[in-house]
Amino acid sequence: MASEGKNLIGVDIGSSAIKVCEIKEGRRGVRTITRFGYHPLPAETIVDGHIINSSAVVEGLEKLFAGSKRRNVALRASGHSVIIKKISMPLMTAAELSEQINWEAEQHIPFDLDEVHVDYEVLHERADHGQMDVLLVAAKKEEITDLTNLAMEARLRPMVVDLDAFTIQNVFEAGYGGATQDETTVLVHCGASTTTVNILADATTAFTRDIANGGNSITEEIQRQLGIGRDEAESYKCGGEGRGIVPREVPEIVNQAVEQLAGEIQRSLDFYLATSGDRELSRICLSGGTANIQSLLDILQERAQVPVEALDPTRVADVDEKAVAELQGRASQAVVSIGLALRKERERN
Repeated sequence: MASEGKNLIGVDIGSSAIKVCEIKEGRRGVRTITRFGYHPLPAETIVDGHIINSSAVVEGLEKLFAGSKRRNVALRASGHSVIIKKISMPLMTAAELSEQINWEAEQHIPFDLDEVHVDYEVLHERADHGQMDVLLVAAKKEEITDLTNLAMEARLRPMVVDLDAFTIQNVFEAGYGGATQDETTVLVHCGASTTTVNILADATTAFTRDIANGGNSITEEIQRQLGIGRDEAESYKCGGEGRGIVPREVPEIVNQAVEQLAGEIQRSLDFYLATSGDRELSRICLSGGTANIQSLLDILQERAQVPVEALDPTRVADVDEKAVAELQGRASQAVVSIGLALRKERERN
C-alpha cells in the first residue's frame, strides 16, 4: 500500500465511548501521537452495532473536534454489518479476478450484493496448486452511509472507512513489525459489546471472527449480582475509580464473566486450529478496554497455553507531552483510533 499526504484523524465510535487520535509523521518517517481524545457515550447509544442515539454521537464528535481545523477523518465499521471471509480461487490475472469477484461474493456473502460494498485482496498465490487465497470483505451500504452521515453532521470529512480487525493489524504491523512467516499471532480486541478475533498466519490474515460479547457483559454481571446501578458496577469493574472500597465479591464476579468470555475466544482458536492445519499458536495480543482486566490475560493464557500480552499501541509512535495525560490508562482503548490515524489522505494499492 503506497500512501501520500497527511495522516487522517482516527475516529473510533464505539458502543461505550468515542476515541479520537491524531498522528503527525515527520519527513524521516518519525511518527508522533499529537492528540488523543475520549468522550464517553450514554448507555444504549449504540445497540448491536446500530446507532440508536445519533444526537449523542454528533454532540460527542463536536466536542472532541472543537477548535480543530483538521477535519479529514478515518472511521471504522464493525459487527453484523461486516463480513470477512478467506476464500480459495483458481489462479487468475487481476483483470479476471475483478470480473469474477462478484460471482464469488454471491456464493459467500449472505446479503444481496446490491446492499453491500464489496472489496478484496489477494493474500497468497499458490502456483504449484493453480490456486490463490483471497480475502473477501463486504460491508452493508446502509450502515456505512449512516456512519459517514453522522460524521458529516459533525462537520467532519470521512475519507476512509476501515474495519476493526484491520485497524488492530495496522497497529501490530507498525508497532511490532508484524508477524513473521513462521509464526501464528492472534490479535484479540475486546470492546464493550463485541470481541474481534484476527489470526495472522504467514504474516497475513488467516481467520477472523466477531464474538457478540465484551466488557459490558462483565459490568452487567456485577450489576445483577450486587443489585447496583450501571455506573457503580462499571467503576467497580475498573477497580473502584474514586467510589471507595470495591466490595469483596467483585473479583469473583469478574472472574466468572471473564471465564465465559475467554471460553468463547478459545472456541474460535480451537475452530481455527482444527480447520486450518496450523499446529500451534505463537502468541495472543489483547486490546480494547477489557484488556485492562488482568484476569482476562491470565485466564486466556492458561486456556490457550501460549503467551498473552496487552497490545501497546504507543509503540507505533512517540507520544507528544500534550497527549500523554489523555492517553494515561486508556492505551488499550486507543488502539482502534490509533490504527485509523495511521491511514493517509491519499492511498493507493
